[in-house]
Amino acid sequence: MHYYKYLRPLLFCLSPETAHHVALWALQHGLVPSQNVHPSNSLRQQCWGLNFLHPVGLGAGFDKNAAALPALLAQGFSFVEAGTVTPLPQLGNPKPRLFRLSEANAIINRMGFNNAGTDTFTKNLQQAYQTLKKQGRQGIIGANIGKNKTSEDATRDYQTLIHKLYGQSDYLTINISSPNTPGLRDLQKAEQLETLLDGILEAHTACRRSNGIHVPLLVKIAPDLTMPEKEQIAALALEKKLDGLIVSNTTISRDGVSHLPQANETGGLSGAPLFSRATEALADMYRLTKGKIPLVGVGGIASGRDAYTKIRAGATLVQVYSALIFQGFELVPAIVRELANLLEKDGIKHIQDVVGIDAGR
Repeated sequence: MHYYKYLRPLLFCLSPETAHHVALWALQHGLVPSQNVHPSNSLRQQCWGLNFLHPVGLGAGFDKNAAALPALLAQGFSFVEAGTVTPLPQLGNPKPRLFRLSEANAIINRMGFNNAGTDTFTKNLQQAYQTLKKQGRQGIIGANIGKNKTSEDATRDYQTLIHKLYGQSDYLTINISSPNTPGLRDLQKAEQLETLLDGILEAHTACRRSNGIHVPLLVKIAPDLTMPEKEQIAALALEKKLDGLIVSNTTISRDGVSHLPQANETGGLSGAPLFSRATEALADMYRLTKGKIPLVGVGGIASGRDAYTKIRAGATLVQVYSALIFQGFELVPAIVRELANLLEKDGIKHIQDVVGIDAGR
């Protein structure tokens, strides 16, 4: 059903953040048609003990409060990452804080982890799983967690979130790479990251023992890291036995958009201009981790060919977000179909057979 081409002009008459709220409201109230996705067996895979119908998921940031997860999964995603959620509610940065660069199919945001806090998030997660169970539908849900802006103890914030959310979602993502929370990206530096991970893993281990289940733990990193920083993160990921890395968050670079009027807005850039930078970072992390840790490729995916490129660069799974603003949810089944067609064209029997083949080692 190709309805978005009629809705897009109306939504683009609204401010980007208002349009986002309208989309979430429509999803919550059942006003967004479901997408029919029939993935080929060549796209099905298991990762972290979870069964993914295909590799395409929704990145964090769209549903910060886990308010519309069943409706989002009905758009054809095999998994949806909710959040970023912080221990306490926070308003985020002053508005306006979300900008469309339509000429470049790009977005700049400086939202600042605006969310309703952990209690609301947890309640919504529980309701989402209940709804999915009643509907007899499948879907994997991740929770993306971050520190409060005013917190002086990042480790304590992440430990609090792990204790509250452990077992409430299928996996947890530690967000230390948003450019919109002061000091957050500093947590990616080797010494700070090791200290942070030790504290997080202490809480994670305690929860695993008390709950009797292992909830996969991922870390989301920036695309703007230097090679030495990537090497240090890869070494720590292997040493600490992280379950996965998400590569990558938004960029502070303005390559490819510096000529556009809103390019000077502060915040993280996402969408098409991020694709090359994020894919290069992905391939680097695949090589540095020797393919031993599943990677999630994010940044600029707007087609099945883009998703295929990410997978060949080292991604086991991929996430989309910004392209949905320009193409709508009809993009999801289109990516899944094109992925299957590309595998068939290349004579590849299964998607796992091409993970990282273009990255080198």
